[in-house]
Amino acid sequence: MLESNSSGNLTPTVSEAGTVLPGYLSVILSVLMVTLVVVVVAGNALVIVAFMVDKTLRNQSNYFFLNLAISDFLVGAFCIPVYIPYSLTGRWMLGKGLCKVWLVMDYLLCSASVFNIVLISYDRFLSVTRAVKYRVQRNMTRRAVLKMVAVWVLAFLLYGPAIIFWESVVGRSIVPPHECYAEFYFTWYFLLSASTFEFFTPFVSVAFFNLSIYLNIHRRNKDGGASAEDEAREQGVSKKPRDAGVWTVFFMKTRKVSCSEPTAISAVIEDDDPPSLPSSRDPNSSQLFIHRENSSPHGKNSRLFQHTAAGAVPDRRAQRYRLSRDKKIAKSLAIIVCIFGICWAPYTLLMIIRAACSGTCVADYWYEITFWLLWLNSAINPFLYPLCHSSFRRAFSKILCPKRQSQYSTSVSKKNL
Repeated sequence: MLESNSSGNLTPTVSEAGTVLPGYLSVILSVLMVTLVVVVVAGNALVIVAFMVDKTLRNQSNYFFLNLAISDFLVGAFCIPVYIPYSLTGRWMLGKGLCKVWLVMDYLLCSASVFNIVLISYDRFLSVTRAVKYRVQRNMTRRAVLKMVAVWVLAFLLYGPAIIFWESVVGRSIVPPHECYAEFYFTWYFLLSASTFEFFTPFVSVAFFNLSIYLNIHRRNKDGGASAEDEAREQGVSKKPRDAGVWTVFFMKTRKVSCSEPTAISAVIEDDDPPSLPSSRDPNSSQLFIHRENSSPHGKNSRLFQHTAAGAVPDRRAQRYRLSRDKKIAKSLAIIVCIFGICWAPYTLLMIIRAACSGTCVADYWYEITFWLLWLNSAINPFLYPLCHSSFRRAFSKILCPKRQSQYSTSVSKKNL
């Protein structure tokens, strides 16, 4: 005879009266749970393998994607599989010690996933609002590793000590035999405090980064973007010949910008490529521009010479590409805010309400739905972050379709010859 679920057990297949739900429903739930495990593990494993195989992905921003993939992968590889039998039978049969281990891992990994989302959003925020300084620091992997470690430490400190020592401090355990949940499960003031750091503060932070990017774009649109001289100072190479004029030479590499490239650090104007003079019809062509300013007291004339056939003003074109790129980043952040809120807000609110009323005012199945919605976020993250970026897609293509990738590389080489 299964125990009653009135003490707050998270059991979708056992009713409050202790009766087992129909077998077909258990089968449906089992299929859905296993499917979620497969998606979470496969999606995040692909990100981890791509990072290990492709060395070009190893920059500061992509390390944060790796950190997020690791936390989400462990959710699918450990937390969900261990919980499935408990969810289907209503009984925890792995002992109290493993229960605490599972609780620590579950709270740790979910919190780390949230903090990694905040870190990624902050990184994107810097890449747009402080682009020049960001590009200088983008290859400082040591700083990125320190941030990654800080995420795990903070995530553990949020719930870990409470899960481990709560029973010793209080002097008794409120968890019945054959059940597994945290000792603070009905302590609303602790849950409210912890949720402030786990959900409310991260949600406000990600929303703030998104709003700041939109305001940055609005300001640049209103001001007409940065001047060509600012772009030259940031990205170009300046020269002062012996004559009275000042000549500024800079290169503009135009290319297609895909779905918010990795943290949007790829600028439209680059100076790290050698000058080339391809046809202006090539969307990936690099164009050489020479800008002369008369330095005489009455010199009001300035000339712009383009060394290619295209006649567009470079700074205008560059700003259009930059604004287009940043708008995609802003849309990406807006989607992040919405999905993050949908996955986390129901669970957080119901958890606090349930604790405040000692589990009598919220039906178990509603809490269970929000609990699985929380884990669903770990399945969405690989599609919302790395899989949306061109550099990761190229790495995935190398892993999943090596023959096709080799054929593509061969054809590109022949064209270049």
